[in-house]
Amino acid sequence: MKTFYSPSHLGHVPKTMIDAGRILPALEVPARAELVRSEISRRNLGESLVPDEFGLGPLLRVHSSDLIEFLPGAHELWLQRFGENSEPAAPWTWPEHRRSRLGSRDINALLGAFCADTLTPITPGAWGAAQSAANSALSAAEAVRSGERVAFALTRPPGHHASRNLYGGYCYLNNVAIAACFLLDKGHRPAILDVDYHHGNGTQWIFYDSAEVFFCSIHADPAFEYPYFSGYADERGEAAGLDCTLNLPLPHGTGWDRYEAALAIAAKAVLAHRPDVLLVSLGLDTFEADPEAFFRLIAEDYYRMGSKLAKMRLPTIFCFEGGYNVERLGEITANVLEGFLSP
Repeated sequence: MKTFYSPSHLGHVPKTMIDAGRILPALEVPARAELVRSEISRRNLGESLVPDEFGLGPLLRVHSSDLIEFLPGAHELWLQRFGENSEPAAPWTWPEHRRSRLGSRDINALLGAFCADTLTPITPGAWGAAQSAANSALSAAEAVRSGERVAFALTRPPGHHASRNLYGGYCYLNNVAIAACFLLDKGHRPAILDVDYHHGNGTQWIFYDSAEVFFCSIHADPAFEYPYFSGYADERGEAAGLDCTLNLPLPHGTGWDRYEAALAIAAKAVLAHRPDVLLVSLGLDTFEADPEAFFRLIAEDYYRMGSKLAKMRLPTIFCFEGGYNVERLGEITANVLEGFLSP
């Protein structure tokens, strides 16, 4: 298995985040990817490669030009306004979407226009890390397109909460959507399965009115969990995309038995749409000891998950998403990958 990883992510070092008005230590930190890479190497699961450069074209295929124009210079605008020793670059005011206009170029206005929450600070290295994560996903897609059975994009920061014109949820660019559109443009028929604890709202809305990419998400019920405003079972797509979205929200305390049943439903639905490549948004915050989540999967369940994904018999791209128990994250991520690779 080829793993695509960029050291550029090390330049993105959020130290704090603003959560419900409180400044808390950041959870989306460089150690997440470093420990996963180390464990993959320790288990000899395959070579680690630096991703190729793909430029802005594939990003603009998914995201608005306004967002792509804003992100590279956002931190410099923040420094000009507030200086080096300021709090994290996060919004504190948002537009009234029905009648709002963006007439101001003040950094506070721009943050409110493009960021969905206060959890996702702009750091000096955020743009470089986000762009290299997208390149990792694109490189994994190219590897599978060229004949590899499976590839792992060790994408940090994650991506599935980023939509066409908004970033948030620790995500700046939607890596899995960018890879899916790249494959689509090369003549493939991709499907996306999101197994993160949180609903992949950004991915859903990118493809919601399209029949070209089937999207399925297994996640915590948004009635009690972030992102709250999407991921309900009655969201099935619209226009040409009707019935090309499937949400499987699960209750607080879900363990493997219930999760396995949802995974079986998801696999059947994905295969019914006859994709020729599967992209998995691999979030590991379903783990029982994750500080952000309330599911009850144990380490051994991730071998089972990988094995069941392999039984779908599709060329597969894994894109790294959430998972915040840093001590066990390398282990459980590698468990999925090893489970997939095992006979």
